[in-house]
Amino acid sequence: MDSFSAPAALPDPEALSAPSDISGDLYLDVTDFAHSTPHWFQQLAEAWTELGLLLFGALFVAGWWRARSGSGELMALALLAPLATAFGYVVSESLKSLVDEERPCRAVAAAAASLVPCPPTGDWSFPSNHAAIAGAGAVALALSWRGLGLLTLPMALLMALSRVFVGVHYPHDVTVGLLLGGAIAWVIVKAATRPVRVLVDSARKSRTGAVVWCVGPGPRPHASTRPEGVRHGAH
Repeated sequence: MDSFSAPAALPDPEALSAPSDISGDLYLDVTDFAHSTPHWFQQLAEAWTELGLLLFGALFVAGWWRARSGSGELMALALLAPLATAFGYVVSESLKSLVDEERPCRAVAAAAASLVPCPPTGDWSFPSNHAAIAGAGAVALALSWRGLGLLTLPMALLMALSRVFVGVHYPHDVTVGLLLGGAIAWVIVKAATRPVRVLVDSARKSRTGAVVWCVGPGPRPHASTRPEGVRHGAH
């Protein structure tokens, strides 16, 4: 006589999909909070996730324009800021393709719907490219423009938080993105400042107008106010 065993009880699908780690729990808390905020605040957060990148771009241009009349080192730092940020993005995107972490807006069934469309499968979650760009840009600009870190670092933090707020990243995605981008930018700027400064000083001696315009003429020499032929201390 055949014996039959009772089928095992199926687990709750939401219990399987709900994250059990700290980052997943924080994601649930943040997205729940996001849905409790006023509609205008949600729209502001949605806009900031993209407009913040444009603001960083505007600061790169302003830093380059400011450096045109500055020293060769100042121009080198201004030129390296967007390059270091781009390199931070490339490293982040390369790491993202290796990890293949699904977006929480698709993986966490118990979570509230994301405020923005969930990126398609294949556009992986870890690390956050937005956060990596923001972290790299914030550090690079802070190194190239004294005092600007008081603006760029909070900007980067808010941009990273906004990616969790709108529901498309876990907290650990944006944390690693910020740190990765910032560290890469710091290394690139510190390692390349001297050779780029040499190139800038050489370019400023060029006879090609377009080249000189791009790197700027540099600081103007201070004209002496002392009468010609009169030495210091002469009576």
